[in-house]
Amino acid sequence: MIIKSNKAYKSIGEVAKILNLINKKKGTLNTHTIRFWEKKFKQIKPNILNGNRRYYSNDTIEVLKKVKYLLKDQGMTINGAKKVLNSDKSLKLDVLPNNSINADYSIKNKLKKISGLIKQLKKIK
Repeated sequence: MIIKSNKAYKSIGEVAKILNLINKKKGTLNTHTIRFWEKKFKQIKPNILNGNRRYYSNDTIEVLKKVKYLLKDQGMTINGAKKVLNSDKSLKLDVLPNNSINADYSIKNKLKKISGLIKQLKKIK
């Protein structure tokens, strides 16, 4: 087995493994998800070499992690995720020991949602 350096470019399959994009029914990698995100997010720029093979740098993989976090974990729409990625506020993701991701940005959003729900409940009474 060949071990790649952390700085080496990764194939789309390797990136799908890193992001844990696995089809739960079939157990296969969802590489099509990454290709779809490439079309929607200008920040995702793989190097496309011979035979249309995609190779991703660590910077691009970090962007993909943010996109996955915003879309899959936070349930944002594509337009909402684009706004976050295009904003001046930095979205810092920290991988925790249990491989979950923590983002300061999401805490504020959750608190706003909870506050809104509380206001709605008070109006119902």
